[in-house]
Amino acid sequence: MRVIAGKNHGLRLKMVPSKLTRPTTEKVKEALFSIIAPYNKPGIVLDLYAGSGSLGIEAVSRGYRKAYLVDHARPAIEVIRNNVIATKSPENFEIIKAPASQAIKQFFDNQIRFDLVIFDPPYAKQHIVKDISSLTEYNLLTEHALIVAETDRSGFNSLNSNLPNGYTVLSKKDYGITYLTVMERD
Repeated sequence: MRVIAGKNHGLRLKMVPSKLTRPTTEKVKEALFSIIAPYNKPGIVLDLYAGSGSLGIEAVSRGYRKAYLVDHARPAIEVIRNNVIATKSPENFEIIKAPASQAIKQFFDNQIRFDLVIFDPPYAKQHIVKDISSLTEYNLLTEHALIVAETDRSGFNSLNSNLPNGYTVLSKKDYGITYLTVMERD
């Protein structure tokens, strides 16, 4: 796995050693960033189920100012730390070991708002609609913030049939067993 574009183009990233994680393929990562490119603004990113940190690192490599990389698993946090160090710009990242709901509350307490939120949870643990509702309730999204969700088919169907009010779907695409939904806050 590597960074595809930007200032860290070609940087090889470590992966979380687990059969339970499924890293985003380079094809899906490239598609994701191509879809959001027209809406891209150099703001703050939240990678809420960061795994290896690959998607947040890619966003910073492509011009976002800072990424908050959240995961609750110790092995993931260790890999994220190593990958962030490899970027040679650790000041552009904040690593948080916490469950998503706890991290969201922490962001509210610290009044941190996001321009891009990336959801790539394990397929068996998808609570994206609930997480989006929490981000909205706590006012953690900037005006016209983008939300990207990488899911399986059931997560895709759940998300698209239960999307909270105040969001416009910009793109829905499938890549085999992986589905991408890109939304904008109205």
